[in-house]
Amino acid sequence: MRDDEARYEAVTSRDARFDGEFFFAVVTTGIYCRPSCPAVTPKRVNVRFYPSAAAAQAAGFRACRRCRPDAVPGSAEWNVRADLVGRAMRLIGDGVVDREGVGGLARRLGYSPRQVQRQLTAELGAGPVALARARRAHTARVLLQTTALPVTELAFAAGFASIRQFNDTIREIYAGTPSELRAAAGNGGAAARHTAAAGPGAATGPESGSASRSAPTGIPLRLAYRGPYAAAEIFDFLQVRAVPGVEETRGPRGGRTYRRTLRLTHGSGIAEVDEPAGPRRRRRPPAGLVCPAARGTDGGWLECRLRLTDLRDLSTAVQRLRRLFDLDADPYAVTERLGAVPLLGPLVAERPGLRSPGAADPEELAVRTVLGGPPGRAAALLRTYGKPLDVPDGGLTHLFPAPGELTGAEVAEPLRTLCTALADGTLTLDAGTDRSAAERALAALPGVGPRTAAYLRMRALGDPDVGTAAEADTERGGTASPGPAGPAAWRPWGAYAVHHLWRAGLLPTGVMPWPGEVPGLGEAAGPGEIPGPGPGRLPTPRETSGPGESSAAPEPPPYALAGRAG
Repeated sequence: MRDDEARYEAVTSRDARFDGEFFFAVVTTGIYCRPSCPAVTPKRVNVRFYPSAAAAQAAGFRACRRCRPDAVPGSAEWNVRADLVGRAMRLIGDGVVDREGVGGLARRLGYSPRQVQRQLTAELGAGPVALARARRAHTARVLLQTTALPVTELAFAAGFASIRQFNDTIREIYAGTPSELRAAAGNGGAAARHTAAAGPGAATGPESGSASRSAPTGIPLRLAYRGPYAAAEIFDFLQVRAVPGVEETRGPRGGRTYRRTLRLTHGSGIAEVDEPAGPRRRRRPPAGLVCPAARGTDGGWLECRLRLTDLRDLSTAVQRLRRLFDLDADPYAVTERLGAVPLLGPLVAERPGLRSPGAADPEELAVRTVLGGPPGRAAALLRTYGKPLDVPDGGLTHLFPAPGELTGAEVAEPLRTLCTALADGTLTLDAGTDRSAAERALAALPGVGPRTAAYLRMRALGDPDVGTAAEADTERGGTASPGPAGPAAWRPWGAYAVHHLWRAGLLPTGVMPWPGEVPGLGEAAGPGEIPGPGPGRLPTPRETSGPGESSAAPEPPPYALAGRAG
């Protein structure tokens, strides 16, 4: 949405589809809001539009206390884009500027600090320092309203260099002092602070699989998402792949809690995310802006609790969970694109909001994928080389071993080669990695190959534009499979197409297809058929393996729980 008049129409309609895509500010009040803000719509002459919250803050506007624009889901554009700005935004979200400064960000991107500053300012109206400052301010507000930490300790935990900088930023962005923000949380904030007072090492409940949600501990958070969200499917996906010791899922389907350990920059943590029981609210899309994708809910959130050994890791942990649960996706854009593909249209209509799960730790996912086999195989590796938690928490007992801890381990040569490449920096899988270069490097490793490389590009690097395996970037661009039903028609949402086909049983689950194996490209293909291996049957595991790859699927079938009753 590039036209200001179209943006104003979205504001007038309070269209939540565009929350996080842009922000608007009101010159007469000095505040900025999300498009769905429930306040009275201001006159057009008094409205200004900004591509980021940081740009609005840099222009002197304060965050609206009613709609909390700093808490909206991130723009899906940053997940799609592979250019300098997209890579920079992913790294800033991961906390690189706070840890390494602008110089560190520029080194990771392979550009000079001046080039990074110029590009970000040109597109977003704010440079990396301002964008990181907006991120720190949001973290500070969350800590103020959910914990009982002393303000001095809280300021440094949020990433501020001094108490004065912290106080000035909070007053400038939220038009109040830290004490006033904390008091504004009311009884809910007091309750949250009480639960957080148990500390990072407190247990979250009984160790049985029927843990109650009635007395959670840790920092309580709401992880926002836009549009419909297929929660049951993503919890199925994570449950069937959970590695005992690092992950576990408690509770019955429809009311599960996913739990896992996190290896973070300054320490470790335990995350808990609850499966929502159903849509939180529904409403008819605003008149005048209805599109085929605008069905279902207008967004919601996942309840989350984080217990960290060092609170400086809070925003990084949140960002990793957002990637794992694909919370910054734009289901409206996905539905609009894939819904027009004959093969995918009915599948998208059946499961609106189906997401493409990412990874809480890209290096961990790479190790698990190349290791192959059921989760028990990774659990055996964990017991031998993982770092035990100081105090086991239910089924969570270890941190997954870092690649550097496996370079001398007694493991298969492909896994040792991967870990060596990750440990010495030959291969990087961070949020700002050049995805094409990383995919080529992965595919060149022994025992990996194009299929597994494409799978890791989709999940570990969070690329939504991966629909098939590819031996060259030209194939990734779609030239190998033209036509109204092939991968070229899926772009830039190929990952969601693959998940729909996996879910429907039209592709071997867990295996990335070659372009010629995509169903619907040949007239003879029917339900359950894939052109290429032969009429009327799915390819065998050996037929789906790429050159140099194991015949086993990278991980278990992603939706093995789908057929089980609640």
